[in-house]
Amino acid sequence: MTILARALAACALLAAPAAAQQAIPIGIIDFYGLREVSADRARAALTFKEGDTVSDADEGRPAFLAASEARLAALPGVAKARLELVCCDNGRAIVYVGIEERGSDVVTFRSAPDGNARLAPDIVAAGEEFSKALTQAVERGDAVEDRSRGHALNHDPAMRAVQDRFVLYAERDLSKLRQVLRTSSHRDERALAAQVLGYAPDKAAVVDDLAYGLSDPYQLVRNNAMRALLVIAEMAPRPGHEAPSIPAKPFIALLNSPVWSDRNKASSALEALTRHRDPALLDALKRQAIPALAEMARWKSDGHAQPGFLVLARIANYSDAAALDLWKQNQREVVIRAATR
Repeated sequence: MTILARALAACALLAAPAAAQQAIPIGIIDFYGLREVSADRARAALTFKEGDTVSDADEGRPAFLAASEARLAALPGVAKARLELVCCDNGRAIVYVGIEERGSDVVTFRSAPDGNARLAPDIVAAGEEFSKALTQAVERGDAVEDRSRGHALNHDPAMRAVQDRFVLYAERDLSKLRQVLRTSSHRDERALAAQVLGYAPDKAAVVDDLAYGLSDPYQLVRNNAMRALLVIAEMAPRPGHEAPSIPAKPFIALLNSPVWSDRNKASSALEALTRHRDPALLDALKRQAIPALAEMARWKSDGHAQPGFLVLARIANYSDAAALDLWKQNQREVVIRAATR
């Protein structure tokens, strides 16, 4: 695994400062992909429970995840299972249990490209430098970033120094970055290309490239492409700079991905894209995404659940203020029922 992959994995798994060099309790077990199979039945097949601990000293993927996937896949009606260990909710780990039921609609990804294109050595070195800085910043609890320019600029000085170079590289090597993202057989360089393309001066010019990255077979490529598009969608309007149009269709498809991070990032992107309440987008979501969004809105981690909840509220024609009032009152089901109707 490259330094880039390790850093992103650290953020996704056991990177919380409070958890350094100790066992982390599993605080939440949540599910996605369940339609016919009940959550109780799926939970009974797991080899672990809430309250069990995970050691951040463990090498590789904890064995209990694979053991539970095998037991879940043996359940009637289940084609495949995928478990994701995520950090953190109030210092506790979260395990997301993804179920692919037989006959269910699950997004598929294109085949991996086999081209020889590679990034410039200074971009690869910058990616490794950024990953180290990211890991150190997360360990210190300093992950604050400014998204107003359409790309992330972090408060952490080491991260910011690399991001400033990303802006230069995106302008200098735009053509090569596009080529690597679309054709390279080196999946970690495709992932880095997607990250750096988000720093291009002309955001509208790279939207199609990043949208293409959403169908990449490698999870980190999709993650970086989605994150870049999400930040572009949230950029502050400036005179003479209209916000680029971001296609919603790929994000709607990723709400049914077998991979948890796809669903999580897609719901955040759709929360940003539905803020203007475009009727056609809300109608498409109502027709295609209600079960997945309702599932997410019920997740126990507030940060992961709220984007899906707000999208449902907009489908149901609640104002954001009214929806957030219901959220604070723990009345999520009111909004979920209204959107379903």
